[in-house]
Amino acid sequence: MLLGSIEAGGTKFVCGIGTENGEILKKISIPTTSPQETLKEVIQFFIDNRIDSLGIGTFGPADIKKSSPTYGYIMNTPKLAWQNYPLFQVVQKELKVPIGFTTDVNTAVLAENTYGAAVGLNSCLYITIGTGIGAGAIVNGKLLEGLSHPEMGHIIIRKHEDDIFQGICPFHRDCLEGLASGAAIEKRWGKKGTELAQNLKVWELEAYYIAQALVQYIMICMPEKIIIGGGVSNQRILFPMMRKYVQKFLNGYFPYSEFNEGIDVYIVPTELNGNAGLIGGFILAKNTLIKQNTCPDWRLSCK
Repeated sequence: MLLGSIEAGGTKFVCGIGTENGEILKKISIPTTSPQETLKEVIQFFIDNRIDSLGIGTFGPADIKKSSPTYGYIMNTPKLAWQNYPLFQVVQKELKVPIGFTTDVNTAVLAENTYGAAVGLNSCLYITIGTGIGAGAIVNGKLLEGLSHPEMGHIIIRKHEDDIFQGICPFHRDCLEGLASGAAIEKRWGKKGTELAQNLKVWELEAYYIAQALVQYIMICMPEKIIIGGGVSNQRILFPMMRKYVQKFLNGYFPYSEFNEGIDVYIVPTELNGNAGLIGGFILAKNTLIKQNTCPDWRLSCK
């Protein structure tokens, strides 16, 4: 059985072929331009590499509620060419295989819970800090969803008293994504984060904002593990700074070791080396086959 995965990002679409055990057999990266240009290459890749099922994890916001008339659409994204675009429908029409559809951070948290930093846990949270910011959570063994998926990158946080930057989010301006995303770092400092690696002031401010968000997620979801990925998280100096601020903001409120002496193994980097979203797509594809009773492999239960 061969499974397909699409990690649809604002900068690039990563497409892969893999197995039911999460092994990546082949992958390519396609720049995110217009829907027509990008999906022409995406669809051709899967035509050339036959698959039994496909999992799509997309940038958002996206409509993931199956009863909705706009299920499968990318919704009110700042990427104007992709606003209200029927991604699921376009891919389904061309490939004609079972397709699972959710957000990129939802597929990533599935992968981390199955193969990565949160194996065996009943709850965890994955946050990606890159061009934008998003997070997915598993609570009581299931993806956290309601009317739609959470938009944890757009929560409102307190600005640092010395920060005069206005924020870049076109909807909320100084929400978490507006102040702390990779795009916000570049706009605020005039350089990409990779060019600012030695500037402690940059990462101290970044940690201050991200830690506020983590504390809010902790207070609401109480995940057993927090995993951080995305390009910005490659600056490993962030992790001790974030942990320090999380402890400062919690101020001893909880007695649990995870927030005290065990915080170094509670807030951790991804273990899947940038492949969490892609591998999570394989899991989604497999689960879609099982739910649709169309498993082509006798080793999988279709009950």
